[in-house]
This record gives sequence, C-alpha cells and structure tokens, in this order.
Amino acid sequence: MLATDARPPSILITDADDAVRSVLDEVFQGQGFNTLLACDGQQALEIVQGQTVHVVVADMHMPRLTGLELIRSIGKFKAELPCILMSAAADEHLLEQARLVRAYSVLAKPVTRRQITRSVATALLTAYDWRFTS
Repeated sequence: MLATDARPPSILITDADDAVRSVLDEVFQGQGFNTLLACDGQQALEIVQGQTVHVVVADMHMPRLTGLELIRSIGKFKAELPCILMSAAADEHLLEQARLVRAYSVLAKPVTRRQITRSVATALLTAYDWRFTS
C-alpha cells in the first residue's frame, strides 16, 4: 500500500501472453494497484494517451509495437513516466537500446514476483516519491 497518497497507483501491464498478463494483474491488484491491461504495444500506447498511468510494464516482443517502440513513443509525450521492459532475450544489445529510449529498468524473463514488485516500487519512489510496501 502507498503511504503518501490516498489513490491507488495505476500500472499498465502489456504483454501478448494472456497468462503473463493475468498473473501480473493478480499480483498487482492484490497489492492495491489499479491495473490496466494491454495485449500489444499499440493498445498500450492508446491507454497511456487516454488514462492515468503511473508505471508501464511492457514485454519486448509484442505485435504492432515492440516494448522498445512503445517506450520510445511514450517518451515523446510523457518522458517522466517510468517504463519497465521485460524480455526473455535481455542481452547487452537490448540493454543499450533500452538505455537509449530511457527505459526505467529491464527485467529478464521469466521474472519473479519479487523482481517485478521491487522494480515497480522503486519506480514509484523515484518518479513520485511514493513509498510502497507489499
């Protein structure tokens, strides 16, 4: 729960895999987040443009827009929005590309509950000075 804000943070979970979206949705709803779900990068971009989002969690490999393309597009109009990229192929090349588009962090899949919740909590603290405890 957040200690410094009465409203729950909104997290956008973007992954082409229904099972991944469902598990992350459960994890974050169970911790008091408002969750928004997208099955591809274009749908995620539309959500960010039309709704309040505090953190984006996006898979790298998705239809229509990849995770990197999504983060690059978000950066053009919401540069302060922390975006966490997940990838099963988190090599040095991807890490450099993520740095160039200013991804908040990159997590190697499969990601653990602890890794993803810690990364989101750190993003909330850094971007909004919101303290989150699970």
